[in-house]
Amino acid sequence: MCSAGAVADIIFDLRSAKLGDDMKNRSARRDRRGPRSSFEDLQETEPEGGPRHLRRPEGIGDEHEEEVPELTRWRYWLRRIVAVLCVLLVLMTPVWISLGSALSDQSLGPSLAARAAEWTRNHGGSGFVRWIENEWYSHHAPKVGGEPPKGAIPAQTRIEQITGGKGILPTPKSITPFALPAVSGEGDWRPIGRTVNGIPTMYETFMRPDPIHTSVVDGVVWMDTKLLNMRLYSGSYIPGGGPYKYTAPISSTASKSLVAAFNAGFREQDAQGGYYTDGHVILPLRNGAASLVIYKDGSANVVNWGRDTKINKNVESVRQNLNLLVDHGRSVTGLNPNDTSQWGFTLGNQVYVWRSGIGITKNGALVYVGGPGLNITTLANLLVRVGAIRAMELDINVAWVNFSFFKPSTPHGAATGTNGTNLLPGMAYQPVHYFEGSWSRDFFTASAR
Repeated sequence: MCSAGAVADIIFDLRSAKLGDDMKNRSARRDRRGPRSSFEDLQETEPEGGPRHLRRPEGIGDEHEEEVPELTRWRYWLRRIVAVLCVLLVLMTPVWISLGSALSDQSLGPSLAARAAEWTRNHGGSGFVRWIENEWYSHHAPKVGGEPPKGAIPAQTRIEQITGGKGILPTPKSITPFALPAVSGEGDWRPIGRTVNGIPTMYETFMRPDPIHTSVVDGVVWMDTKLLNMRLYSGSYIPGGGPYKYTAPISSTASKSLVAAFNAGFREQDAQGGYYTDGHVILPLRNGAASLVIYKDGSANVVNWGRDTKINKNVESVRQNLNLLVDHGRSVTGLNPNDTSQWGFTLGNQVYVWRSGIGITKNGALVYVGGPGLNITTLANLLVRVGAIRAMELDINVAWVNFSFFKPSTPHGAATGTNGTNLLPGMAYQPVHYFEGSWSRDFFTASAR
């Protein structure tokens, strides 16, 4: 229990001891100087900062004085200051309870720092969090030059080339690296995840995002939408509400065809866009917003909403996030890493940080990019390099960028945390979190048809 008197007494005792020492030192100096005049004695009763005594009349002609020591006055005010602090501490009790609950809520982030940041955003502190994040990332920029960590880019391997045809897309072509000389295997595709009739549904590769930060490695995934069904899983926190047809945890039935799951976009406060699912507009859709549209047949597209498509009977879900980063096969005109008003206030986009994005290729494949050391322009450049004709940014920061793929031992075996793998080892959440009911954010899945 907070006691103003008790705290004040402790500090008072410390102050008394200090003043006692001062008096001893002063007496020692007087003894060394010898006898003092009565005028000097009088001066010592008037220390710097004001008189030491107050006069209290006790009767007419009474000339006696009652001394009120400085320690008494100091103790008087100290008690009141401590009392005010104690009152504030008690009044803030609901805040401490709310914060403590948030710090133990795994759905708010994989670490205490991430959960504290989410709690602060939810209570009007988004600007403060952005400032902290910008300061941190500005002073922890990725290393210039250097070599990728050993094993970060797997060595080149030969894979079977599929020419494509009805119900299948051709194997993607290798990507030309930004950084030269290229590391062996950089930009070369490798099949990952569950197959359909022995045919790969996904391929991964790894790239350095620019020729300057040559030790940074980002992951890229190519998805054959002719072999995959895409779904948007809605969260109890993002977008909130519900219940929804698809929500965490992924059911045991759905896990038997699951190939991959990956992060969606910003929180609705920062996404500058809407949300549509289960035949309902959960958040108003904005014309011109970058949108990942999933249709009832499981196919998907990345579009400029209102220009490229609108709500129709074939649309199952729409997730919007900011504006398109890539349009007509190139980075959008005027893309400026310093323009946070257009590309979102979550972080200053000139900052190099974990980011993710998704695009659609000319032949209808989806391409996902995610990893560290990306700003808004290098993310767009990477999406263009891997073949996107339209692309959008998804979520950012290490706590929220995640891509997990699954490869059970049998064709129709259940996907689980044990047979799942993250695209990059630095991703904060493990594959098992998509199967946990505590997960409250929205995310996408890709399942075998």
